[in-house]
Amino acid sequence: MPSYPYVLLSAAVSLDGYLDDTSPERLLLSSPADFDRVDEVRASVDAILIGAGTIRADNPRLLVNSAERRAARMAAGKPEYPLKVTVSASGELDPTANFWHTGGEKIVYTTEKGAERLRRAPVAADVVALGADLDWRRLLRHLREVRGVERLMVEGGGTVHTQLLQQGLADEVQLVLAPLFVGDPDAPRLFGPGGYQGGRLRLVETRQIEDVVLMRYEPTAPGAGVLPSAADRRWLAAACDLAAQCPPSETAFSVGAVVVAADGTELARGYSREGGDPVVHAEEAALAKIAAGDPRVTSATVYTSLEPCTHRASRPVPCARLILDAGVRRVVTAWREPDTFVAGADGSGLLAGEGVDVVVLPEYEGRAKAPNSHLLP
Repeated sequence: MPSYPYVLLSAAVSLDGYLDDTSPERLLLSSPADFDRVDEVRASVDAILIGAGTIRADNPRLLVNSAERRAARMAAGKPEYPLKVTVSASGELDPTANFWHTGGEKIVYTTEKGAERLRRAPVAADVVALGADLDWRRLLRHLREVRGVERLMVEGGGTVHTQLLQQGLADEVQLVLAPLFVGDPDAPRLFGPGGYQGGRLRLVETRQIEDVVLMRYEPTAPGAGVLPSAADRRWLAAACDLAAQCPPSETAFSVGAVVVAADGTELARGYSREGGDPVVHAEEAALAKIAAGDPRVTSATVYTSLEPCTHRASRPVPCARLILDAGVRRVVTAWREPDTFVAGADGSGLLAGEGVDVVVLPEYEGRAKAPNSHLLP
């Protein structure tokens, strides 16, 4: 499975949900102290992304303004400025815009047609063609795997924010609410219409900053099918944390599991040898806590730090079969079972063969292995 950066959406809106008004000048929604907070966040990330429409509308420089923060980045071995990223399907970009002539490295993601246009009318940036259409997953994979971006800050505009949220690719939303109204139906809004993931986002933080309020949210709804979502990563991380709670064993792995409904509601969690039972498995412990007949189970996702077992000596029913019997149709795991205790174990293959969507996120394999290091070569 591909790996993506941590994607942080950052925006400020009016009380009635607008990003700007329709006047020629940009509407300043944040307070001076919040602009400084944004500068701090910029200094903490590896790349900052805006859409081409934001370059045209606002002509931003997109810099870390604090000299102290830039110095701290360089002292940590990072470039003075984060990588600046934009996205343009058409490749129609103004080569005189501030974006290209301030800060450090820049990159443009575009289509094949957009790349051809940029060959004729170049800008001061690397150009990456994503194919016939813009593909956000391919873009994020390139940023992580080719450019080494671990944390990506997205500062607009509304179309970019909307697409990333609708595709389940945003790990966090940082929303600042400004105490004013715009009231112009032609003004740009933060989020557009369309199909979003279900469920409620998790409120992580609220903070008053002068006369504005910062709210930080995390999506909770699992992904669909074999495509991973940002929430999948958070829930799998929780399963790996549970594995670290297991009483150690010389004869069994330490595993954590979380069962999450389609709307992001946690149904149950469990871990190996929980409650003093020396042979209980993580998925078994979690599923046992869900009431029989709970209709949410059949559309739920099971997150488990190690793929569900297919053979076990301690109980007659292995965890892969318990998952199938419960009617679960999606499993996300971090680590394929080694041959330590069972040769040729393939819980993922068994589940997939029965029509279950199995997602493996190998970037969490190290966390899943950590409480089992004494069992591994």
